[in-house]
Amino acid sequence: MTDVTETTAATDTTAATATSTTPATTAANESTTMFDTVLIANRGEIACRIISTLREMGIRSVAVYSDADAGSRHVALADVAVRIGPAPAAQSYLSIENVIDAARQTGAQAIHPGYGFLAENAEFARACDDAGIVFIGPTAEAIDVMGDKISAKTAVAVRDVPTVPGVARPGLTDDELLAEAPAIGYPMLIKPSAGGGGKGMHVVERAEDLPAAIAAARREAAASFGNDELFIERYLTTPRHIEVQVLADEHGNVIHLGERECSLQRRHQKVIEEAPSPLLDDTTRAAIGQAAIETARSVNYRGAGTVEFIVEASKPDEFFFMEMNTRLQVEHPVTEEVTGVDLVEQQVRIAAGEPLSIAQDDIELVGHSIEARLYAEDPAAGFLPTGGHVIHVTHPSGDGVRVDTAISSGLDVSIDYDPMLAKIITWGEDREAARRLLVRALDDTAVLGFATNVEFMKNLLELPEVVAGDLDTGLIGRVQDSLTYATPGDREFAEAAVLLEHFARDAQRSTATPTATTGPWARRDGWQLGDARASKYRLTAESGTRTVLLSATGGSPVVLRDIAETDAHEGEALQSAARPQGDGVTSVRAHGDARFTISIGGETRTVTAAPTAHGIAIGHAGAVFEFEIARASHAADDETSSDPHLDSPMPGTVVLVPAENGAHVDVGDPVIVVEAMKMEHVLRASVAGTVSLRAKVGDQVARGQTLATIETDGEGAS
Repeated sequence: MTDVTETTAATDTTAATATSTTPATTAANESTTMFDTVLIANRGEIACRIISTLREMGIRSVAVYSDADAGSRHVALADVAVRIGPAPAAQSYLSIENVIDAARQTGAQAIHPGYGFLAENAEFARACDDAGIVFIGPTAEAIDVMGDKISAKTAVAVRDVPTVPGVARPGLTDDELLAEAPAIGYPMLIKPSAGGGGKGMHVVERAEDLPAAIAAARREAAASFGNDELFIERYLTTPRHIEVQVLADEHGNVIHLGERECSLQRRHQKVIEEAPSPLLDDTTRAAIGQAAIETARSVNYRGAGTVEFIVEASKPDEFFFMEMNTRLQVEHPVTEEVTGVDLVEQQVRIAAGEPLSIAQDDIELVGHSIEARLYAEDPAAGFLPTGGHVIHVTHPSGDGVRVDTAISSGLDVSIDYDPMLAKIITWGEDREAARRLLVRALDDTAVLGFATNVEFMKNLLELPEVVAGDLDTGLIGRVQDSLTYATPGDREFAEAAVLLEHFARDAQRSTATPTATTGPWARRDGWQLGDARASKYRLTAESGTRTVLLSATGGSPVVLRDIAETDAHEGEALQSAARPQGDGVTSVRAHGDARFTISIGGETRTVTAAPTAHGIAIGHAGAVFEFEIARASHAADDETSSDPHLDSPMPGTVVLVPAENGAHVDVGDPVIVVEAMKMEHVLRASVAGTVSLRAKVGDQVARGQTLATIETDGEGAS
């Protein structure tokens, strides 16, 4: 069942797909009729990316979404949004019936499948044909041939495209695989004919290990793909993954747009991609490009496709066909950046029947482009998927920087789908310029709310091997355990306290009620005669718990590491904090978009920060730290103090008053509860006595405001 929702196309396309940094070479062909409505059978950043080009072409866009994606960015960007089912992909994005029904309801003449889900599903391509809807991609027959690695190798071999030495034919038995192995030699690679993602693949070093490896590969292939057919080929010890982008129309024109290097992979999943490859020379580049063209011709290909090759790092002039991806690739932006060709536009024009308006001689690779995939995953925890509420996201910008993204502040990232959130792409005049710019762009990227791989990618880009372009598909596996990640130190704890104080003062100003009475006696923020009191924030982060003392007069924060240190040095530290000198003055300057420049002790830097449910999150230089407020109060108040005043630790609202006015309370009894920054602060009696309430449920209170006092036993009221 589908629900159609007409939406107002968002005019703010920031970070959806930035304008290419090189001039476009595409041109409209007026001899054919272009579609007026296209449905995107996908979600996330690729749906946003396609919508951007459709808008530039003047084509009405239709988004589809599951219940989990009802509030997603691609839904907001599209002209029309259609619900196609519940969260499970099998009942929504993978439901051919629901997608076709959505296209019929909205009058879409064509469907763009994006990548993943139904993009390489021959049955879906046939269903589109049967429904009279154009599938923006190759024919079902081409998908069938290239979707099976054995039939693909057979097809390209006819056109003299080099394949990895091995044996690949349908129906190979265990005995036949064992018999062919000696001629191939060791090490060798066992691969399933169907599927991908590394499932069922086994590297075999010795002949005695081959029978068990074949048996295991068959079991895994059958379980993963429902097909246990296998083939074997030579295993390259330092392989580099190089792929070539092709475009082909239905009039017989085929061109290539250069190659991409995708060797930086984690468990066969690409992480960093670039164009062109730093490995190939011009002669090899021309040869591998021609091989990709012949691959496309082998199946009468139509549309945009990618031919993947494997190259031994020590023999860069030898390349071997691996497979063809019959769709747009995740890493297509780097090709767009160095060629100036909008590949999505070309897909749409080809599907509409237009001949290619670009000849091979028109393709020139200008400069260098690198892409980093932003994932909702925690590298420090073995790359486990994360996700959740995006408190705030900051995307980089500037000349040479492009971001294709699915996320914005306030959205929820579901764990139901692929964890890729965005792609950060840079372009430079040469590889080093593009690499340096990408490192800086990652510095400026912050997702507050859950862990991502931003810092991991930055670390990866600064490895000596990556700087030198000395890549292979096993590099990440060799180095990932040695990569280190920043942990919050004194500076970060100080910044957290300073920003919490900044947010508190902002909230205090926004809730202040003007009165006719002025002067210090009318203030309710804890003002007192004598020296101003310092604030104390007790914060917990992954590196431990520390107490931060902030002077009311702007001195540098004092960070105390443990309770014993606090007890021993708090008085001295408070005196120091209350007397700022010269560069010791602390300042905070807000830039908007959750960015703040903080000066502490003469050192200034800019961070991204936002309150969380239990404290604050701060992003800087690719790392994000979360701090939870363990306890925040005036410096004179700690767990063992006997101050009869109960003051609000933060601006907020009184949500509960457990104690009755005039009642007796004992030490530790809850007296009043304030909700601030989405969490509750319970103010407890620090002395035994009679409580006198000065606030009630619903009151808006300022930080430092006295909410209750306690008349201690045998003493007058304070």
